Amino acid sequence: MDNSPQHTLFDHLLELRDRILRMVLAVLIVFCSMVYFANDIYEYVSKPLLAVMPEGGQMIATDVASSFFAPFKLTMVLSLFVAMPYILYQVWAFIAPGLYQNEKRFVAPLLFGSSFLFYAGITFVYFVVFPLAFAFFTSVAPEGVNIATDISSYLNFVLKLFFAFGLAFEIPVIILLLCWTGFTDPQSLRAKRPYMIVGAFVIGMLLTPPDVISQTLLAVPMLLLFELGVFLAGIYQKKENEEDCSEEAKHE
Repeated sequence: MDNSPQHTLFDHLLELRDRILRMVLAVLIVFCSMVYFANDIYEYVSKPLLAVMPEGGQMIATDVASSFFAPFKLTMVLSLFVAMPYILYQVWAFIAPGLYQNEKRFVAPLLFGSSFLFYAGITFVYFVVFPLAFAFFTSVAPEGVNIATDISSYLNFVLKLFFAFGLAFEIPVIILLLCWTGFTDPQSLRAKRPYMIVGAFVIGMLLTPPDVISQTLLAVPMLLLFELGVFLAGIYQKKENEEDCSEEAKHE
């Protein structure tokens, strides 16, 4: 007889509410600890552009309150990024009771890997894409044009790229999930490689500003990460097949 407690839909909704509140609280705690340094954080994020600006170039604030709201907004988004591992842990803790033991072993590394890849995407765009893209933008300015970027426009630009590259770097995790659920398999993905190449450049065109450098710098890592995801999915499939054969051998 099963004596385990039976949870109703209302119980699950209460638990979901509690975990969402914990996520929000975690973001607020991180934000409160960082908001004092909001201007310093914005200055650090703006360094890639300021480093390549010509003599006399500077950033400006065209709106009355943008000098306050731009660093404030950046700090809030950064707080979400910093709290992401805890947020993913809360998601994991909510769904874990409904998973089998072998599924738990698979999902936990995926959550860790997704956090790492998201941070890797942000790091890549800051240290690789920004210096190249901003150097290109400032070098092609027409003669006599004084470069003075608005801080709100710059913030929207960098946040768009942060999210685009952070999500694009999740490709290996997405591929593993698709193969795990049986939606596809590594062999089918390898056969669709030419379409993936075209799709990577189309996505790069849609997610990045309309310049070839940003599009290429997003498309190429996406293709490499696609290959990594297919490789890892092949290892997972091989392991699953070996376990299935072992189980069949035990029953014979």
